[in-house]
Amino acid sequence: MSKRFRDVSIRQLRALAALSANGSITAAAGKLHLTQPAVTLQLRNLQALAGLPLVQRTGDGMLLTDAGREVLALSERIEAALAACATSLEMMAGKTGGRISIGAVSTAKYFVPFAISGFSRLHPEIEIKLTIGNRQEIGAALRGYDLDIAIMGRPPVDIEMDVHLIGDHPHVIIAPTGHRLARKPRLALTDLAGETFLTREPGSGTRGLMEQLFETAGVRPVIGMEMSSNETIKQAVIAGLGIAFISAHTVATELDERRLTMLDVVGLPIIRQWFVVNRKDKVLLPPAQAMRQFLGAQGAQFLPRMQGRLRLTRPSKRD
Repeated sequence: MSKRFRDVSIRQLRALAALSANGSITAAAGKLHLTQPAVTLQLRNLQALAGLPLVQRTGDGMLLTDAGREVLALSERIEAALAACATSLEMMAGKTGGRISIGAVSTAKYFVPFAISGFSRLHPEIEIKLTIGNRQEIGAALRGYDLDIAIMGRPPVDIEMDVHLIGDHPHVIIAPTGHRLARKPRLALTDLAGETFLTREPGSGTRGLMEQLFETAGVRPVIGMEMSSNETIKQAVIAGLGIAFISAHTVATELDERRLTMLDVVGLPIIRQWFVVNRKDKVLLPPAQAMRQFLGAQGAQFLPRMQGRLRLTRPSKRD
């Protein structure tokens, strides 16, 4: 078959399908609401592109050759694909189907799956892809248009973003339950100068916030180990390898189970916020718009409950 066959058009394929179904140029033209010369031209051009005879005249009318039946099969596959695409578009427009690509910083993984579950109960036919990474990785994915929306605490400053508040995001310092400072009230940051801190990797939003906190206080913390996982940090603190500045949402369970304790440090918790963000120049289809609206309106209910442990009456600070 000719390499030029890639230039075939839908109209040409539909002319062949109509001829096969109706047996004559006249009947095919009536079916397509075209003139007979127009259908003849479409068939002639299609046959030229194929480089093989597609139709033969018989006493019973015009029939397809083997090559013609092969092209007809292609036409049927294309029509099926077009119908499936039209159905998908209708589902997207009605928010009953489609796909959403969501990014979330790693600290958010403690509540984002529950929020997605809540959304999926309302829109079970929408497929959701979730990407987890640190702040730099999620920022890079936003810059590359790989994500529809992202959940993070500090939106990139070099991209014009639509930003919608989800809720408060407290940060605390945790220690093993038997730590010598566990029961001491109103600790100053200087009281922690000799402690070994376990931290997230550079590029993490939590790491940046910790560095900002200690720099403002004029204290240089002793860094023991850098870890790319909040889970690893928690286990290392439980094992007595050090203390850590961390999102309170990542340790809610361990605090409730008394496997970790929260140090009473003056100026803590630091309250930041969770946001759902998207590029202003990113075209969001209705499913992604629905998810963004859902997170802005109902996302806060999926955040770990910290009341009773944190003094949340301090003024909130926005990054």
